[in-house]
Amino acid sequence: MKYFVLGTNDKSQAVAFYDALFEGLTWAKIHDEGRMTMWANGDAMFAVAEPFDGNDASNGNGTMLGFNVKTKDEVERIYAKALALGGTCEGKPNVRSGRYSAYFRDRDSNKICLFN
Repeated sequence: MKYFVLGTNDKSQAVAFYDALFEGLTWAKIHDEGRMTMWANGDAMFAVAEPFDGNDASNGNGTMLGFNVKTKDEVERIYAKALALGGTCEGKPNVRSGRYSAYFRDRDSNKICLFN
């Protein structure tokens, strides 16, 4: 199993964003305590966390997390939902490198790819 953690400076808004984004998908919240909240889907785990060292969370230039979704329609639906939840566009749904994908940044400016 693989897992990914993205840093946040506002855990409550990050949790609300991903709770809403994952609604209707196979991701279920499995941990919500202290500085970290984690979701799992059987193949992977994903978490948002306030940095352990107490410094501000920051995102890396060129760092991105990709979620493989089932259909082209799901790429479009989740992308639109991310923007409605306050995310920002980093690349509208389109075919890139032979895959249908879309890119957005969450409210902490972490870059996310949805692909099919």
